[in-house]
Amino acid sequence: MKPFNIYLTGVGGQGIGLLSEILLRAADHAGFPVKGVDTHGLAQRGGIVVSQIRIGNNVYSPLIRQGEADLVVALERHEAFRGITAFLKDGGTAIYYDAVWQPLPVRLNQAPEVDNDTIFAYCNKRNIQVIRILKPGLIDARMQNMAVLAGIHRNHLIPGIAFDHYKNAMSDLMEGAMLEKNMDLMSEMLS
Repeated sequence: MKPFNIYLTGVGGQGIGLLSEILLRAADHAGFPVKGVDTHGLAQRGGIVVSQIRIGNNVYSPLIRQGEADLVVALERHEAFRGITAFLKDGGTAIYYDAVWQPLPVRLNQAPEVDNDTIFAYCNKRNIQVIRILKPGLIDARMQNMAVLAGIHRNHLIPGIAFDHYKNAMSDLMEGAMLEKNMDLMSEMLS
């Protein structure tokens, strides 16, 4: 498999680490060589969380150079825009959950809030496919990452990874009620 680069970003507490680990393990279950790295920063204080995953042959480092991600996955709108502008290649794909945790410059009126129109207009200029995910009535905000995972699968955004690979990865990392609730959400969003 030719290298496929995934840049994941969000805010501490949103579940980027779990989503990243599911994608990493799903690629492994699919039989692909895969490397990943997480950067947590000030995650416990609402800071930025970034994960990078590289799938495929001849991948020697998990780090993705700016402008070389095939896919940006984000759990917050501002972080989606940051990931798209800095890491996504022209013609790539972005998927994000439409949640807003305003960064400090926005709260201090030093920067404008990023809206969906801004993201879509920017992506249109660079021939980027963009997918916005929003699940009204989500029973637990911590499950936004699973809503995005369902979107990743539904749109076949990662080549060669099937539903069973995601399901096996989730089973590796969760059990009991947590696994059941997350699988139910995935099934609901895929039906």
